[in-house]
Amino acid sequence: MTESSSSTPIEGRHVLITGGSSGLGAAVAARVADVGGRPIVLDRRAVEAPWPVHVVDLADTAATSRVLDAVLGPDLALYGVVTCAGMDLPAPFSELPADQWERVVEVNLFGTAAVARATLPLLEESGGRLVTVASTLGHRVAGDASAYCASKWGVVGLTRALCEEFKGRVGITLLTPGGMATSFFDDRDDQYRPGPDAQLCDPSAVADTVLFALERPRGCEIKELVVAGPHEVSWP
Repeated sequence: MTESSSSTPIEGRHVLITGGSSGLGAAVAARVADVGGRPIVLDRRAVEAPWPVHVVDLADTAATSRVLDAVLGPDLALYGVVTCAGMDLPAPFSELPADQWERVVEVNLFGTAAVARATLPLLEESGGRLVTVASTLGHRVAGDASAYCASKWGVVGLTRALCEEFKGRVGITLLTPGGMATSFFDDRDDQYRPGPDAQLCDPSAVADTVLFALERPRGCEIKELVVAGPHEVSWP
């Protein structure tokens, strides 16, 4: 007898999603809710949503830790964590002010580490899953993207190290998405936006792969995923 398609380890349990107010994070939150899970969103922006949204700047790791301490109570059934929050400020290295360069690293890498540090003990107790979100620029480089590359290479290294350290204790997946049709590019100068012929992935389709990783049974883990369009120019 096959298991019911409605059976999922997420049902009735909480999944924490950073950057969940827009883009991939919002798509993941919606998919978690679709399968009966309970999304909890951390984001810099407050939005109306049918699940809790907690406002925090992930560049401020102390504030992030305080919010997580308040959110992650002892009775919370935390099953999954997905770190979708990310930012970029593309510019030549010599022209981007140091505080802005560092902010990209703080949000993308330090924010990811702060969330992982706070949640891994709970995930170990629940037999849960952590999915970190890297980038194709965590595996290659591009000009005018030194901060983003540094941060996403850091996410790749951090995730692989955690996967080794927590093996057999927490299922950890490194997700590398290609370009997605989100608001991520909206505030950029035209030279840093995808061209008119760019074929960007639907974030909802990428969110489906996140759910696939979260729903694997014990003893079966998706270590790494690359999800990109067929003409993704930044991979490999």
